Amino acid sequence: MSAVGSPGTQNAKLAGLAQQSRNFGFLLPHTPLLVAYGAAAESYVFSDPNTSLIKSRQFGETLAADLVRRARIRNAGTTQFERLKALDTEGYLHGNVGAAFHEVRAHGNDANHGDHDNSDDAFRALRSCFRLGVWYHRLLTGSREQIAFVPPDPARTPAARNQRLRDEVAQARKALEEARLTYQDQASKAEAEQAARAAAERELSAARAEQEGLARSIAALQEQLKHVEAAQEADYARQRRAEATDSSAASAAVAERARLLDNAEAAAREPLTEVQVRARLDQMLTEAGWQVQDIAEQNLWHQGDHRGNGVAVRETTTARGRADYVLYVDRRLVGVIEAKREGADLSAAEAQADRYADHPTDAQQRMLAWRREEPLPFRYVSDGGETRFRSTLDPDSRTRRLFSFHQPRTLARWIRQADEDPQAPSYRARLRWRMPALDERPLRPAQISAVRGVEDSVALGRGQQGMGQSRSLVQMATGAGKTFTAVTFSYRMLKHARAERVLFLVDRNNLGDQAVAEFENFITPDGARKFADLYHVQRLGAEGMKPSSKVVVSTVQRLYMELTGEHPTGALAEDAEGERPYDIPGPVEVGYNPDIPPESFDLLVVDECHRSIYGKWRSVLEYFDAPIVGLTATPVAQTFGYFNGNLVSEYTYQEAVADGVNVDFSVYEIGTRITAEGGVIAQGTIPVRDRRTRRQRYEDLDEDVEYGANQVGVGVISKDQLRTVIRTFRERLFTEIFPERGKRDGSNGELLWDEMYVPKTLIFAKNDNHAEEIVEVVRDVFGKGNDFCAKITHAAKKADERLADFRNLPQLRIAVTVDMIATGTDVKPLECLLFLRDVKSWAYFEQMKGRGARTLSLTEFEKVTPGVGPKTRFVIVDAVGVTQKKKLDAAPLERHTEKQVSLEKLLRKAGAGTIEEEEVSTLAARLAKLDIQMTPEERGEIEQLTGGCPLKEIIHGMVRAVSADDQQKVRDAAHLTGRDPEREVRALIDHAVRPLAAAPKLRARLLEMRRAKDILYDETSRDELVTAGAVVENEAASRDVVTSWRQYIDANRDEITALAIAFNADSDTPPADALRHLQNVARAIARPPRAWTPDRLWTAYEQVGEAALRVAQTRRTAADLLALLRYELAGGAERGAPQPIPHEERVRERYAAWLTRQHQAGVHFSDRQRWWLDHIAAATIERVRFDTADLDYAPFAARNGTDGFLAEFGERQAEHIIDELDRELSA
Repeated sequence: MSAVGSPGTQNAKLAGLAQQSRNFGFLLPHTPLLVAYGAAAESYVFSDPNTSLIKSRQFGETLAADLVRRARIRNAGTTQFERLKALDTEGYLHGNVGAAFHEVRAHGNDANHGDHDNSDDAFRALRSCFRLGVWYHRLLTGSREQIAFVPPDPARTPAARNQRLRDEVAQARKALEEARLTYQDQASKAEAEQAARAAAERELSAARAEQEGLARSIAALQEQLKHVEAAQEADYARQRRAEATDSSAASAAVAERARLLDNAEAAAREPLTEVQVRARLDQMLTEAGWQVQDIAEQNLWHQGDHRGNGVAVRETTTARGRADYVLYVDRRLVGVIEAKREGADLSAAEAQADRYADHPTDAQQRMLAWRREEPLPFRYVSDGGETRFRSTLDPDSRTRRLFSFHQPRTLARWIRQADEDPQAPSYRARLRWRMPALDERPLRPAQISAVRGVEDSVALGRGQQGMGQSRSLVQMATGAGKTFTAVTFSYRMLKHARAERVLFLVDRNNLGDQAVAEFENFITPDGARKFADLYHVQRLGAEGMKPSSKVVVSTVQRLYMELTGEHPTGALAEDAEGERPYDIPGPVEVGYNPDIPPESFDLLVVDECHRSIYGKWRSVLEYFDAPIVGLTATPVAQTFGYFNGNLVSEYTYQEAVADGVNVDFSVYEIGTRITAEGGVIAQGTIPVRDRRTRRQRYEDLDEDVEYGANQVGVGVISKDQLRTVIRTFRERLFTEIFPERGKRDGSNGELLWDEMYVPKTLIFAKNDNHAEEIVEVVRDVFGKGNDFCAKITHAAKKADERLADFRNLPQLRIAVTVDMIATGTDVKPLECLLFLRDVKSWAYFEQMKGRGARTLSLTEFEKVTPGVGPKTRFVIVDAVGVTQKKKLDAAPLERHTEKQVSLEKLLRKAGAGTIEEEEVSTLAARLAKLDIQMTPEERGEIEQLTGGCPLKEIIHGMVRAVSADDQQKVRDAAHLTGRDPEREVRALIDHAVRPLAAAPKLRARLLEMRRAKDILYDETSRDELVTAGAVVENEAASRDVVTSWRQYIDANRDEITALAIAFNADSDTPPADALRHLQNVARAIARPPRAWTPDRLWTAYEQVGEAALRVAQTRRTAADLLALLRYELAGGAERGAPQPIPHEERVRERYAAWLTRQHQAGVHFSDRQRWWLDHIAAATIERVRFDTADLDYAPFAARNGTDGFLAEFGERQAEHIIDELDRELSA
C-alpha cells in the first residue's frame, strides 16, 4: 500500500468528511472533490481566511470544470474566466450564479497572489460556494428541496471582534431559522416559530461540536486530494472514449447535456420557504378579490367589490388540525387552502386539505358551513408556484392545476347553481346528466359524431395530461361544417350545462368575422330562434370583454393584449390579420388579470388548431381553467401531441367526398422545360425590376447568366415560361381539363369562347412580384381586362373587397394569390387550382386543396357560373410538380406571408436574441434565396465575416433546428430524462442562430446584398411544352386497388351479399334502409387506410380494362358501388360477368327500354302521366330503389302525392306500374 493510501481508503475518508460537513456533504455523490474543498474553506474561514479563500477558489474552479465536462462544451479554455464565459454562452448561468462564481474567483485570486486574509470576504466567499453547491445539486438532480446554510461559529477566533461579520453570521442564522419554519402540526404561529428557532439552534450546536473533528479530517485528507483529482480525470477520459465509440453512450451524453440545460434556470431560483409561500398566497388571494385576515381579526361582514364577497382566514383550527386558510363566501364556509413550501409533496398536501375539509371542527364552523352536514366542496393546495384544485361537486372529482385561485363571485355562482339543481350541482355534472338527446335533423352524420364526441370527452374529462384541463380534438374535412358543429355543442353547453361563457379562438380576423356570423345566424333546434336573440356574441376588441357576452370570438394575439393590458394603436391595431406575434420576443407570458380571471370561460374552442398558436402562445390557452376543443381538417404530429392523442371525432376528405359534402378532384399536369431545368439569360441589355418598388430599368450583361428551376418566379421571371403554362391552360381548358363544358360552332368546330365561362380559377404564386407577372400574362393570353383576372394578396389594395368580388361576381374568373386565400377562406364556386409554386407541407397543401373542394347549391353556383349544371368536381392544374413530391407533416420552410416580416427585422431580432422558431424558418428561407443569387466574390466576403463558415452551412443549421424530425428527436430525449421538451428545442434553435447573432457586421452586409438584388427578366429564352395531360393512377396502382377491393368484399361477403339482395325488387328490406346501409359502406371504405371513394374505385376498374372509360367527367357516387358489388359477386372478369354500368346510365337505359316496350304494346301515357313516370325514374337514380313513401314528399307532394298518383293512373294500374318500374329499374 502506498503512503497516500488506497482508493478505497481515500473514498472512505471522503465519505467520513461528507458526514461531518453540514454545508457540503450533500455534494459527495456528484463530485467528491467539492466536498473536500468546500469543507476546507469552511474549516479555515475564521482561523485562516487566506487559506479559506484559496480553497473557495479551488471549489469554484472544480465545479466549473466539472460542469464543462458534463455539458460536453468544447473550446472552453483553460482559465476559470474562460470556463465561466463558455458556460454563460451555452446558457447555464442564470440569475446570480455567474456573479457568485466571479466573486469567488476574484477573492481567491487576491488570496493566491497576496496576503488577503479578510474574514468578511472569506465568509462571503464561503456562502457563495455553498449557494453554488446547492445550485449544482439542483442542476444535476432537478430537486427543489430546501438546503439551508449552517453558518460556522466565529467564537474564540479574532474574527469574533468584527461587528460586521457578526451581523452577517446572525443574518445567516436567521435565514436558517426561517428555512426550518413550518406550520404543519403546530398549534399556532408562535409555536411554529419557537420550534424553528430550537431546530436551528440544535444544528448550530452540532456544527460547533463537529468543528474540531472536521479540521482534523481535512488535514488528514490534504495529501490525497491530488490522487482523488487524478482518479476523477481518469474517469472523465474513460467516458469520453466510450462516447466516441459507443452510440448508446454518445446518446446518453447528449441527453445529459439537454437535461442540464433544462434544469439550469430553475436551479438558479431559490425555492420559496413556507413563509415566502404564505406571502405569495396572500398576494394571489388579494388579486382574486379575497380579503385575507388573521383568525384574531376575522370579520366575515367585509364587503367586497365586483369580484364578490370573500374572506380567507389564516390559521384556522379544524377537527383534524390547523388549516392554513379557510374560505368564506357571503359569510358561508365553503373551502380550504393548504400551503406548502416549494418542493414539498403536493399530493400529500391534497390529502391533508381533504382531512380539513371533511371535518370542520366546532359548532360555529358547522353552522357557517354552506351545507352543515356535508364536507366543504372546494379544496386548494399551493406552493406558490403550482396551485391545484378539486371540487367535490364534480362527478368523479379530479384534481386539476390552476393559474390562480378562483374569485369569490365564481364560488358563489357555483354554490347557487348547486342549490338550484342538487342532483347535477356543477358544470361537469350537468354535462354528464343534464344534456338532452341531440336533435340530429340539421346535422350531417360527421357533425353528429363530433358533437357527441366533444360532449362525452368534456363531461368525462378525457384528454388530460397530468393535472391539466381536458383536451379534445375534432378532425373534420374542409367544408364539412366545423364551425357549425362548434356552434351546436357550444349552444347546448350554454343552455343545458349552463356554461358561463365560451371562447372561440381564430388565427385571422376574417375568420373571426365568419365565426361571429355563424354564431349569430345559428337557428336553435329547440326554439327556432336565432342564437344572437338568446346569447350575446362578442368580437373581442379594444373595449375589452363585456360582462354580458356569452360567446367571445378573438384571435389569440388580441386575447393576449387584453390579458396583459397592451393595447396597440394606429396601423397595428387595425392589422387585417389581427396578428402581431413577431414583435414579442420568446414564448409569451401572462399574469393574473382580475377583469379576465382564469375562470372566465367554461369552454375554449380553437379553430384551425393545426397551426402553432399553442407553441408561442401556449401560456395564453393554459391561463384559463376550461376544457379545450381543437378543430382542424389537417392535424399534424404536434397537434395530436398537444391534445394528448384524444381524437374524439374523425371525418376525412375521402369520407366527405363519399357523402357528397365535398367534391372529388382530378389532377392535370403541365410541364415545361424551363420549369423543370431553368434557363439561360443571353448577354446583352435586359430588363431588371426592383424587388420592392417594381420600378423597371435596363442593365447590360457581359456574359450569359444561367438560372436553375428553383429561381424561376423568384429571382428570375421567364415571361415565356409563364406564357407557355397559361397558354397551354387556356388551350386545353375546354378540350381536356373541362371537356364537358366545351361549346363549338357547328359549322367549323371552333370553340365559342363568348358562350363559355372559364371555371373560377385560383392561381398560387411564389411571391407578390410573381403574382403581378402572372396577372399580366393571364390577361394577355385570354385577351381579357382587369375584371377578368385580379391579384388578391396582402400587398394588394382593397384585397378583402376583391376577395368578395371573386366569390360573388361572374365577371372575375381568375384570381392570383400567394397565401391570403390558401387556408381558411371560403370561395365555394372555385373549380380549378393552378399551382405555380411548390408546397412542401402536407397540412398546408391539404388546406390549399380544400379551397376547391367546397360544395354549394345549384342556385348559388348558377349565380357566378351559369349554364354548366352543379359543381361536381374540381381540378388541380399542376405546373410545378406539387402533387408528385413527398409532403411532410411539418410547416413549410417560409412560414410567413409576404406581408408579415422583413429580412431586416428578422436579422435585427436574430441579433437581439428574440427571434422565434417560425421566424428562424423564414429567415433560413430568405437567406437560402439570397445565397442562390450571390456571386462567388460575395460568398467569399461572407466567409471572411463568419470566420470561414459558408452561409449555406449556417442556413443548413437553422433548417435542421426547425425541422420536425430533429426537434422530435430532441423532444423524445427530453421525455426520457424528464426534461422540458420545449426548453431543449429552444436551446437547439439558439445554437443554430448564434453565428448571425454574434456578428453584427455579417447581418449588415447580408441586408446590403439583399437590397442590391433585383429580379432579372428572361426575355430571350423560349420555353417549350414537355407534358400536358390528366394525371391518372398507373395500371399497376389501379390493379392494387381493385385487388384490395376484392379482398375487402371476400372478407365481408355475407354482409355484401345481403346488401346487394336488399336492392332487388322482391326484397323485404325497405329501400330507405338499404340505401342507408350502402351509404354506411361507402363511408367505411372512405376512411384511412383504404381511402376509397366510388370515383377512385371506378377509375381503377377503368384503368385495368374492366369498366368502360367515361366520356364525360361525371362523378361516381355511392349508388355506383352497387354496380361494382354486383359485378364482383357475379365472379367479375374471370367468370365472364358483364362489365359494370354506372347506376344512372343503367337506370336511364332501362327506363327508355321500358317506355319503348310499353309503346310497342299499345300503351300510351299522357304528358301528365309521363311527369310522374319521369320523376319516379329520377328518384330511382338518386335513391337506387324507389320507395312508395317518397310519393308524399317533394316533388310529388306538389301534385297531391300518393292520392294524385292514384287519381292519375287509377288504383289498379298505379300499383302495377310501381311494381313493374321497381322490378325493371332496380334489377
